[in-house]
Amino acid sequence: MCSLDLDGFAMIEGVLAAGEVDALIAATDHDGQTETRRGGIRNLLDVPEVQNLASSYKVRSLVEEILGSEARVVRGILFDKTEGANWKVPWHQDVTIAVRDRTDTDGFGPWSIKAGVVHVQPPSSVMERMVSLRFHLDDCPEQNGALRVIVGSHANGKLGELEVQASARNADAVVCAMKRGGLLIMRPLLIHASSASNVPGHRRVIHLDFAAVTLPDGMEWVTNQA
Repeated sequence: MCSLDLDGFAMIEGVLAAGEVDALIAATDHDGQTETRRGGIRNLLDVPEVQNLASSYKVRSLVEEILGSEARVVRGILFDKTEGANWKVPWHQDVTIAVRDRTDTDGFGPWSIKAGVVHVQPPSSVMERMVSLRFHLDDCPEQNGALRVIVGSHANGKLGELEVQASARNADAVVCAMKRGGLLIMRPLLIHASSASNVPGHRRVIHLDFAAVTLPDGMEWVTNQA
């Protein structure tokens, strides 16, 4: 995973077979889901097929190569850009984690609630022991809202909003175009953005966060509820 260490991201095509993609689409279809929102589903680890994906040998072997055997899945989200839920995301870093309850601790904050789950911004040291896996359930060329990244930007730690925008202006972005079944691995502090989709239909991505961190002061990852 040398490119992940240096660049902050790596792309692997063909990680999911066609049948696996079809099964995940069926399992995460919005109809009947209780934790839906416009444009996707939060709390995706409630879906057994997604839990199975996160614990599968091929995923575990990739994650453990990066974070070690103590790594665990700590959050799952489905993003789905469609004609009725089509958005662009400005340049940013992923700086929040999902936890079981609010535990006021030095270096953690601000706090927020998303889809009924407590979220908090932790210190950079927590985010640096995490990795995100983005499984593409549809072809995702540049026209379909593919992620754009600033290579190596994760190495600068957690930045303020003005610093993020300045870094994006002063660097060339790389478009992470992926095919159906492909996997984009990225460090959460990598500066990234995406455009609205210009392609009819879906742009479904299963986003899984893994961490190899024990949180302080009795704070627990939200997945400890399972």
